[in-house]
Amino acid sequence: MTITLLVAIALGIIMGLYVFPEYMLLFIDQGVTFGLCIMLFFVGIDIGKNKEVFNKIKILGWKIILIPLSIAIGSIVGAICISFIIKLPLWEAAAVGSGMGWYSLSAVIIDQLHSTQLGAIGFLSNVIRELLAILLLPIIAKYSKHLYTIAPAGATAMDTTLPIIARYTSSEIAVLAFISGVVLSTMIPFLVPFFLQFT
Repeated sequence: MTITLLVAIALGIIMGLYVFPEYMLLFIDQGVTFGLCIMLFFVGIDIGKNKEVFNKIKILGWKIILIPLSIAIGSIVGAICISFIIKLPLWEAAAVGSGMGWYSLSAVIIDQLHSTQLGAIGFLSNVIRELLAILLLPIIAKYSKHLYTIAPAGATAMDTTLPIIARYTSSEIAVLAFISGVVLSTMIPFLVPFFLQFT
């Protein structure tokens, strides 16, 4: 699956560079949204068929929130650690890290509240995070605990990476991933401006 994804991404880049004209971008965006909705629909059916999932979620209760909180802390601390290597100011790195994969929103917030340069860094780092998650999730699911697949996905666990998580793990993990993605997506509009105020 990882090889298939790599080939698909590479073909997409080549097609984007040499084949598709610029006016096609509007239709491509609509096609991606439609395709994602279809995938999420089938993931929902798979989760709905497994009624035991919801009983397990009820048993876990408030502890479910620990997953997105841990991911948020790890993302921000990781970005701060990297800031010392790439010489990026600490609070700027924390703002970029708190994007947690949602590149479109976090990049816009950073661009508006700070600078276009930092917005571009936020965009690229979160795009790369999503791409790495797509490529690594099958490997993580195969060689490690299924629960660990939620962390690299970050906020995208509620949409773009959810079908991959559902395919390689279980319905229970897919539900936890979706909840984690929703919580992280809710946190991003608050965390990014919070860190930027110290820059």
